[in-house]
Amino acid sequence: MRVLLTGAAGFVGGHVGAALVDRGHEVVAIDAMLGSAHGRAARVPRGVVRVDVRDGDALRRVLRGVEVVCHQSAVVGAGVDAADAPAYASHNDYGTAVLLAGMHRRGCRRLVLASSMVVYGDGRYRCPDHGRVDPAPRDRGDLDDGVFDHRCPVGGEPLSWEMVPEDAPLRPRSLYAASKLAQENYALAWSLATGGSVTALRYHNVYGDRMPRDTPYSGVAAMFRSALDAGRAPTVFEDGGQTRDFVHVRDVAEANVLAVEAALGGFEPVNVCSGKPITIGDVALALTRARDGPAPVVTGQYRPGDVRHIVADPRRAAAVLGFRASITPGAGLAEFAAAPMRDTIPSEAPHV
Repeated sequence: MRVLLTGAAGFVGGHVGAALVDRGHEVVAIDAMLGSAHGRAARVPRGVVRVDVRDGDALRRVLRGVEVVCHQSAVVGAGVDAADAPAYASHNDYGTAVLLAGMHRRGCRRLVLASSMVVYGDGRYRCPDHGRVDPAPRDRGDLDDGVFDHRCPVGGEPLSWEMVPEDAPLRPRSLYAASKLAQENYALAWSLATGGSVTALRYHNVYGDRMPRDTPYSGVAAMFRSALDAGRAPTVFEDGGQTRDFVHVRDVAEANVLAVEAALGGFEPVNVCSGKPITIGDVALALTRARDGPAPVVTGQYRPGDVRHIVADPRRAAAVLGFRASITPGAGLAEFAAAPMRDTIPSEAPHV
């Protein structure tokens, strides 16, 4: 198939493009080459055309003959402060709207959308006495005392986490999360209006080779790696017991290929995860042991808005795409400890 791949020069996009080509697809690769993602002096990689998805005229040219769009481009990360909001809205929300309009004009009816676990917000929790509940916001007094888990809003009991399925409530808690949910909403509305199909791949914590080094917009695995590369101990917030699902970028690329080839109908959200929960403390420890580096430092410090636990349910991905991650966190993190990373440091904050 002829596939338009946006964000093709990025961390995930580069792996997705290679996987699509390996599977025999014709890839039209585009990237805006934002300084916030690649550095101001970054060269456009071979085979990639410099196109901003907000440019409708340029999109009409590259969409010619395209059967499926694999939309990876986005300003990523939690953001540094509220001043980043226009950049998220412009690149992620408006850019997706322009892309969808261009697809409609060109008669392209299939979209694979890179979404994120962040649309779920706090995740899913259960009280031993009151069953499944929405967690109460964490109390600063508890946090100061080193009590980091959520309490039941009914009786104050400590809550345990549960895996989050795709039909869980969507409650974004960051600028990035709000923009990813907006992308999903635009894509859903486009699907209903045009009869097109959307597979929204909700990535969990993606890591792997060619990940960008430590920036305010990168993931915690990159931050730990960057600390070890500099001879420093990884710094772990809270008690290190925050639970996540870390999924290797090669598995994410495989999920995209399967979504491109599956031709699902309507709007289908799918968790892309390893299915093997791991704590943030254990991620830091795995990288440290693989590198024989300094032991992680668990600080007890906290950021009030941080999510305590969010772990994906992998069953829907297996059912609708046949996707099961092949790389466990143990094996993947051991490999990542010595894997090449992108040395180009972003030169600026994201801007409109």
